[in-house]
Amino acid sequence: MGFLEVNRITVKFGGLVAVSEIDLTVEKGEIHALIGPNGAGKTTLFNVITRVLPPTSGEISLNGKNLLKLQPHQTVQIGISRTFQNLEIFRMMTVKENLFVGYHNRVNTRILQEAFQTKGLRAEEEKVQEKAIAVSDFLGLKNRLNSFAGQLPYGLQKMVEIGRALMIDPDILLLDEPAAGLNPSETQELKQIIRSIRKKGITILLVEHDMSLVMDISDRITVMNFGKKIAEGDPREIRNDPVVIEAYLGESKYA
Repeated sequence: MGFLEVNRITVKFGGLVAVSEIDLTVEKGEIHALIGPNGAGKTTLFNVITRVLPPTSGEISLNGKNLLKLQPHQTVQIGISRTFQNLEIFRMMTVKENLFVGYHNRVNTRILQEAFQTKGLRAEEEKVQEKAIAVSDFLGLKNRLNSFAGQLPYGLQKMVEIGRALMIDPDILLLDEPAAGLNPSETQELKQIIRSIRKKGITILLVEHDMSLVMDISDRITVMNFGKKIAEGDPREIRNDPVVIEAYLGESKYA
């Protein structure tokens, strides 16, 4: 059994089948890419894994725990974190404040509710501060903690979103098109950051259209088209799969 197990997941919106009986196994500690044309169902599958969307049928488990019994906030508490296809940051808040938001589900709410336990509250605040400094340093944001997130260059805004996802020390990180909108230099930096995240013991499930990035960093790749899985394998196998070439990669570039 893999670390993340997706078994025969189907998602229907009325008469439209967005995801059809998808099976996906992500092993602990790997970088696993999920690729396919726009509309293939990749982000829909992300939304099911994080419990934003209910599946029509199927099963999902993380480390043996049934995810379909959880509410979205509970998936965070068991170690699932994500970024979004469209950049989701609080532009009028500072970088530090954005990072704090990522930590809120791990804060001891009992302490926060008991106003007289100021010593415990201060200890929790110090813990969050230390975590924010460590994450910002890791992502090259340490000198930007007090900057408004919306005033940063786009590439750094992407780092803020990744940093917010890392604040909970996730067991698995779902990255939804993290390279979208980045220039080649920023994409190279992102590549190194993703590898460094994996070195911290965090499993990564990645949706991405930049095939150079995907082929370079992925241990395993699953290919979707029209809501179905059409191929799975390591980068070499996917690069040379005729079904994948026809459906997505383009014969001239990847044949």
